[in-house]
Amino acid sequence: MTNSVISISPHVKAALDEGRGVVALESTIITHGMPYPANRDTALRVEQAVIEGGAVPATIAILNGIPTVGLTHEHIEQLAQSDDAMKLSRADLAMAVARGVNGSTTVAATMMLAHLAGIGVFATGGIGGVHQGASTSFDISADLQELSRTPVCVVSAGAKAILDIPKTLEVLETLGVPVLSYGQDNFPAFWSRDSAIAAPLRVDAVEEIVAFIRARRALDINGGVLIGNPVPADMEIPRDVMEGYIRQAITESEDQGVRGKAVTPWLLGRIVELSDGASLVTNQALITNNALLAAKLAVAMVA
Repeated sequence: MTNSVISISPHVKAALDEGRGVVALESTIITHGMPYPANRDTALRVEQAVIEGGAVPATIAILNGIPTVGLTHEHIEQLAQSDDAMKLSRADLAMAVARGVNGSTTVAATMMLAHLAGIGVFATGGIGGVHQGASTSFDISADLQELSRTPVCVVSAGAKAILDIPKTLEVLETLGVPVLSYGQDNFPAFWSRDSAIAAPLRVDAVEEIVAFIRARRALDINGGVLIGNPVPADMEIPRDVMEGYIRQAITESEDQGVRGKAVTPWLLGRIVELSDGASLVTNQALITNNALLAAKLAVAMVA
């Protein structure tokens, strides 16, 4: 794929041409992460957070086979009510283009298209990683390899807490991906602020992140950067509470034979049920918080 096959919306293109800060946003949260209309409302709220942070939002998806950078509100509404959009990563992104169908982009696919469009900052909820039981299932998200190869800074609330976080961090270290925890020593755990696992690196200001990224460029170090941004304290669910929901959901998914790409959306949906909706509220809060930090970073990067 080359830049000629992606469609960049006029407002995003204008921002890029003028050297303004732009933040890429994924679309799987719209199609596979939340029920309607929470998915639509969250996507629009996240875009608004980017705007409030002084940057331009660029939600990314495949629409009728066209990689589209910068969805309209109508596009978001369409995807939010879709029940047949493909969930796309590096392996199958080109298939959606070849077939001319709709698809939402995971962290990996969003990074790829953001880089093609010239966008260097991306906000998401949580990255994929090493799944529980990966020693036998070999279920490891393509997000980790993408972070090692694509020069985009990803702001997240850590890895999704349904994953094996220690092993996820080990794989990231092996791949040479820098992991920075924002404002605390420990890596965040998605719905919870603290995973009880020390992050490799800590930063306390956007300016530190900018200096770090510029130093990597000066040293010609390839690949992306992962920022772990903890959910606001008043919106977190305590780790011990979440661990109970997660254990039950994983056991049920195994009993029902849920596999592959279906695992993460199934677990997230089941955890919403087990938590009486609390996990959904926290999910909305953390991704909005990430979008605001990403916007500040994008603005600082072009200053």
